[in-house]
Amino acid sequence: MGNKASENSAALAARFYTDPRVAELETTHVFASSWQLVGHESDLPRPGARIIAPIAGREVLVVRTEDGGLAAHLNVCRHRGSRLVAAPEPEGKAIRCPYHGWTYKLDGSLVGAPESRTIPCLDKPKLGLFPVRVESFLGLLFANLDPNAVPLHEQVPGLADLIGRYLGSDLEPVGRYRIQDTATEAQDANWKVVVDNYLEGYHVPVAHPGLMRLLDYQRYTATIEKSYVYFEVPIRDKPSSNWLERLYQRFASPMPGLRPDDHRMWRYVVIYPNTLIDLYPDHIIAWSVTPLGVARSGLPGAFYAKPGTSWRTRLAQRLNIKIGWITNDEDAELVARVQKGIATPGWSPGPLSQREAAVGWFADRIRADLAAPPAPMEAAPTLEKAPQGEAR
Repeated sequence: MGNKASENSAALAARFYTDPRVAELETTHVFASSWQLVGHESDLPRPGARIIAPIAGREVLVVRTEDGGLAAHLNVCRHRGSRLVAAPEPEGKAIRCPYHGWTYKLDGSLVGAPESRTIPCLDKPKLGLFPVRVESFLGLLFANLDPNAVPLHEQVPGLADLIGRYLGSDLEPVGRYRIQDTATEAQDANWKVVVDNYLEGYHVPVAHPGLMRLLDYQRYTATIEKSYVYFEVPIRDKPSSNWLERLYQRFASPMPGLRPDDHRMWRYVVIYPNTLIDLYPDHIIAWSVTPLGVARSGLPGAFYAKPGTSWRTRLAQRLNIKIGWITNDEDAELVARVQKGIATPGWSPGPLSQREAAVGWFADRIRADLAAPPAPMEAAPTLEKAPQGEAR
């Protein structure tokens, strides 16, 4: 199983999944101070391109600046609070408020206001957009409301070496989904129930017959680090009795840039608190789990592949995605059952198996965050106080 959580680690009590007061605390103690997946470099192909994403009750606007870097701001005008950008939004050399026309450069600085001579005390340098931290990690875009947050790449040491060959700014989207599409998929469970389910393979023999036919469950491993968990499970050599899975086993082949040992291996990663990355030989999925209420979660995400992927790999990709949707439907039913069950008065969690060590890790992180003082919630009042990230 790799590294394990503390022997005293236990699953979260029911109230963590059912109490609206806990959900409110998570907004400030978890989501407002953590790196949240908001997109991919391919979403911002040129200067002036922009995307928006919700984070901790706010909406973040991420743009490609004129020099090819990245900048992020709260999506609100400093004048009268209008929402600046709505999706989809055309590219442009500036950000112009649709209400009164206040105009900002891509870096967030205020450059113009109609009839500015009639506005007393108009101090443009002090009225730039509220900045937000932004970082590109292996081509994936992350934003953080906490101006003092440790950079993501420093929080996940060693992860780039493990998965870097799968990712990168050159990935190409597969299909119509985008990470910013919050309505892509939803499940009837608290967001932590969904993450818990993803963090363990203990339920696979009972709940996922297809995965048991396809994958070598006995070689399913999890390596737990401070801020992420890395999973591996090989594809079986024995042909599945299911025709779809058998076809996938036959055609599974790696994308350009992968190693021979990636040919028959499924990998995935959970970055605390809610970023999930599936790493298959034929494609990757980057997604997150976001609260839509105490008992409902959104699963925005997107599929990607390396450029130059062969027809054989593209065929395997189609088969794999179909298998994935079957598994997703099974998981949606599972987490809905859990959410219903944990609301039973008097219920408390039982002991965790070794295969659920990552569930204990996650529970420990949640308990620690909710017990700690929240990170600063106010955005910095000037551009200089919150450094912007650069494309890597």
